[in-house]
Amino acid sequence: MSQLCRKVGRSSTLRRRFQHRVSVLRRSILRVLHRFLLCSGRKPANAVYTMLPPHAALPSSPPPPPASAVEPGRETVQVAPPPVFHTHDMDSDLVSLKITLLGDCQIGKTSFLVKYVGDENEQQEQQRKGLNQMDKTLVVRGARISYCIWEVQGDGKSEEQIPMACMDSVAILIMFDLTSRCTLNSVLGWYKEARKWNQTAIPVLIGTKFDDFIQLPIDLQWTIASEARTYAKAINATLFFSSATYNINVNKIFKFITAKLFDLPWTVERNLTVGEPIIDF
Repeated sequence: MSQLCRKVGRSSTLRRRFQHRVSVLRRSILRVLHRFLLCSGRKPANAVYTMLPPHAALPSSPPPPPASAVEPGRETVQVAPPPVFHTHDMDSDLVSLKITLLGDCQIGKTSFLVKYVGDENEQQEQQRKGLNQMDKTLVVRGARISYCIWEVQGDGKSEEQIPMACMDSVAILIMFDLTSRCTLNSVLGWYKEARKWNQTAIPVLIGTKFDDFIQLPIDLQWTIASEARTYAKAINATLFFSSATYNINVNKIFKFITAKLFDLPWTVERNLTVGEPIIDF
């Protein structure tokens, strides 16, 4: 009888072990099958997805303890909720770019800059600092672009100002006076100094005071225009003749820079006629 009991017990133990192993194997197969369905993008038949409330992703601050749970003599500290940032309150579409103006003294750089920016009060305040900075914001295809324009005065302190003014600039405007050939001869020196600190900025050569330039004899105009075109080719720059007094080519220069930076389809018409504001590239 005892042998029969032992045989029955042993048989039941083997049966339980077999059932346990089958159960473990079944769960493993189901787990592998479930992962395979998830990786293949299929939704399991018994999967249930619950939509979270709008603020469920933000951790909420713990509720303050009841008054009875606070020990006498101890202060309660309220935990502030985490800050919530709203992207619509930020200038997410604002692109800030830096442009540098170089050239000798008294050639009309500041007048050119003020004509474009249109803020004479800011110009008067910044001029005493030796390095003028003015901002101009415009909208291009829905995006706001802020040009931070740095003007180097061109006096004896220029060597100290050039590195700060040229680094990180997207365009360098080298300017000269159309009625003063010595300022034209300084163009190469300004270009070489600028390239020491910035090798990627777009170079633009600008002749100022075109309204005075057209009062010169026609043969002198032709000579200066030919020399200016030679300098522009030497530094691989686009050449513009401009006048801040009559707003000739001032806005067009910055439109040209914007088109070059953002690969826009806007193009400049070439003009090589002596007596007219020349544009050469």
